[in-house]
Amino acid sequence: MHAELDTLEAKIRQVAELCQTLRTENIALRQQLLTAQQDNKQLTTRLDAAKTRLQALLETLPEDV
Repeated sequence: MHAELDTLEAKIRQVAELCQTLRTENIALRQQLLTAQQDNKQLTTRLDAAKTRLQALLETLPEDV
């Protein structure tokens, strides 16, 4: 019985350690996701500005070209 309890205690400790590891990894992944979303938003804004400038440039070209 004592050996079974020791085994169970070890397994519970392993699960607790795994939960902590996963919690830490989850926090890091959430931060990475936030950074990627911010980068994506910034790149989308820059792309939209480039499209606007390109459209304005195309409108200045003569139609016969």
